[in-house]
Amino acid sequence: MQLYNTLSAKERATLLEEAGEDRLTLSFYQYAKIGNPELFRNHLFIAWDELNVLGRIYIAKEGINAQLSVPANTFAEFKSFLDGICFLEKVRLNIAVEHDLKSFLKLKVKVRNKIVADGLNDESFDVRNKGVHLDASKFNELIEDPDTVLVDMRNHYESEIGHFKNAITPDVDTFRDSLDVIEDQLKDHKDDKKLVMYCTGGIRCEKASAYYKHKGFKNVFQLEGGIIEYARQVENKGLENKFIGKNFVFDRRRGERITKDIIAQCHQCGAACDAHTNCANEACHLLFIQCEDCKTKMEACCSSDCQEVIQMSYEEQKKLREGTNNSNKIFKKGRSEKLKFKK
Repeated sequence: MQLYNTLSAKERATLLEEAGEDRLTLSFYQYAKIGNPELFRNHLFIAWDELNVLGRIYIAKEGINAQLSVPANTFAEFKSFLDGICFLEKVRLNIAVEHDLKSFLKLKVKVRNKIVADGLNDESFDVRNKGVHLDASKFNELIEDPDTVLVDMRNHYESEIGHFKNAITPDVDTFRDSLDVIEDQLKDHKDDKKLVMYCTGGIRCEKASAYYKHKGFKNVFQLEGGIIEYARQVENKGLENKFIGKNFVFDRRRGERITKDIIAQCHQCGAACDAHTNCANEACHLLFIQCEDCKTKMEACCSSDCQEVIQMSYEEQKKLREGTNNSNKIFKKGRSEKLKFKK
């Protein structure tokens, strides 16, 4: 019984290109009590591998968080499978604004302690006591209220390329960092302001809204389905789009274009740009914003030092990566001192 990938990303990419079939990129999450996450994990892998589903899925005792690429011709079967699981029946699927044949190249279903790394002790508050969910129309209306504080629950490298107008965008590296930062910034407005939150697909706000209610905020709201669902509703209902720029996503696309506005800049030359790349030096792999001119000039590297490294032989590069002190710096997320125009 196959429970893990047998193809490399390169091999999978070739097969996808040869097949040439349309694929849908989507995501969903659900908080639910899962008694045996490992057993559930194996059940999902077997079923989805047969349907040629690819993606990154986290399973924990508290629920599931999934980002997927599904063949368009098996979507109905995939949806039927989800509806056959009691706590996933009619779960909201966030369909991507832009699709890509190779948004995911492997099926990775992993068991984790939590489906989102929030650093919270869930036993200390009622995680079911969530904020009021808002659709796009009500969200647009509420954020125009002068008594509303709009907060971006994402990290700095996400909000840097796109965010809602007039939103507070915390300069943080992780979701768990943002929770305390936001509470401290708004501690004097727990009673007199409406706290409205948003994130990519809604999952971070599910936990954060309950946490902030526990912390004493009286009026807590969240954008249902996050930016992904908001963009879909805006288009389908002809609503005013109050989001500007690009929505960062956690797959090979790295972003979905919501508006034509480019609000970020290349971290190397300062030109208007909102395209993320990972440094070509595998010992670095830093995530940063790089324009096409710099990408060509720097060979997709973040610095001249890394550019020198990629000219070395594979064995020489491998040796440089040896040791615990030489792990990649992807989680620096664009804060490297080598980037002249970093945020």
